[in-house]
Amino acid sequence: MQSKKRESIFRGKLSFTVLILLVYMTGRYIPLYGVDTQAYAESAMGAEEVLMQVIGGDTYQHSLFALGISPYIIASLLIQVVMLFMGKSSRERVSPRKMHRAEICLMFAFALLQAVGHIGKLRFVAAGDILYPVRLVAMLEMVTGAMVILMLSSMNKKYGIGGQIVFIIFNIAAGLQTNIRGCSPDKLAVMIVMSVAVAIVIVVMENTEKRIPLQRVSIHNIYADKNYLAIKYNPIGVMPVMFSTAFFMLPKLLVTLLSMLFPYNQALIWWQDNLNMTRPLGIIIYLIVVYLITIGFSFLMLSPKETMEQFLKSGDSILNIHAGKDTRRYLRRNVFRISFFSATVMSICLGTPLLLQLGGNMEGAPSMLPSSAMLLAGMSCNFTREVVAVRTYDDYQHFMLTA
Repeated sequence: MQSKKRESIFRGKLSFTVLILLVYMTGRYIPLYGVDTQAYAESAMGAEEVLMQVIGGDTYQHSLFALGISPYIIASLLIQVVMLFMGKSSRERVSPRKMHRAEICLMFAFALLQAVGHIGKLRFVAAGDILYPVRLVAMLEMVTGAMVILMLSSMNKKYGIGGQIVFIIFNIAAGLQTNIRGCSPDKLAVMIVMSVAVAIVIVVMENTEKRIPLQRVSIHNIYADKNYLAIKYNPIGVMPVMFSTAFFMLPKLLVTLLSMLFPYNQALIWWQDNLNMTRPLGIIIYLIVVYLITIGFSFLMLSPKETMEQFLKSGDSILNIHAGKDTRRYLRRNVFRISFFSATVMSICLGTPLLLQLGGNMEGAPSMLPSSAMLLAGMSCNFTREVVAVRTYDDYQHFMLTA
C-alpha cells in the first residue's frame, strides 16, 4: 500500500504522457484531405527530410500533423531573441501569460505561412478547378494540427512528463527504421559505430560541467572551499539542433513563397535549388546557424552580465578575479569557449553525415543515423532528469507522510 502511494504521482503523470502520445500517433496517421497517399508509398527520404521529421514527426509531411512543432519552435525562438535585446527591467515587466499569447500569435502566423509554402509540394488526387478548394482545406488542417500539437504539448507539460520533448523522442525513435532502410550491412555497421560514439560523447557532455570556484561572504565554515559556479559543457543541450532546423526553414519558406509569385525568376530558382541540405551552400548555412544559435542562446541563458550584477549585490566573487568588469569578461570568455566547443561537437555530428551524402558515399536517410543518435541521447538525458525529479518528489511526499 505504501509503495503504491509512493509511486502514484509518477504513474499518473506517465499514464497521461502515454495517452497524449497515443493521440499524437493517431494524428500522424490521419492524411490531409485529398492527398494522394499512394504517391508517397515508395518515396525515398534524404538527409533534410530526416531532420525535418524530427520536428515534424510525419515522414512525408502529408498528415494532419505535417507541420509538427516547428511553428512553435520558430515562434519561441523569436520571442527569446526579442527578450534578449530587452533590458532586465523591461523583461521583468513582461508576464508569462503575455509571452505565451505572443508565442501563440506568432505560431499561428508561421503555421499559416508554412502551410502555404508546403501545400505546393503535396500531391493530390483532385485536379483542375476542384484542386484549389481541396488545397485550402488541407492548409486549414495543417494549421489546426499545429495548434493541436501545441495544446497537447502544454497539457503534457502540466500534467505529464517531458513536455514537447516526448514528441521529439517519439519522432526520432519512429524514424530509426527509415534511417536504416535499404542500407547495406557493411555501411550500416559503420553508421552504428559512429552513432554509438556520438551518443557517448553527447551523454558525457550533458553530464559534465566546468566548476568555477566562488568565494561567498556568507559562508565561513569547512564548506567554504566547495562553492562553485557550474557551467555544463553542453550549455543548452541539443535544442540548438531543433532551433537551427526550424530556423533554417525561414529563408527556404521565404524563397518558396516568392517563387510562387515570380515562378520564372532565375535568381529565385537558383536559391530554391541550392538552399537545402543536399547542396554545399545549404549545409554551410545550416552549420553557421547551429553555431550562432548555440553561442547566442548560451549567453542568453547563462547571462554573464546578470551573474556579475548578482555577485556585486551579494558581495560574492570568483576566486582570484576582481569584481565588476573583470568578472564579466572572465565569464564571457568561459561561456564563449564552452558554447563554441559545444557547437563544434554538434556541427561535426550533423555535418559529417551531410558531407557523406553530398559525396555520394552514403544514402540520404542512413547517413543521418549518427545525428538521430545524438538527438536521442541528448533528449533522453533531459527526459531522464525529469523522471528522476518526479520520482524524488514521490519519495519526499512519502517521507513527509510517515514523519
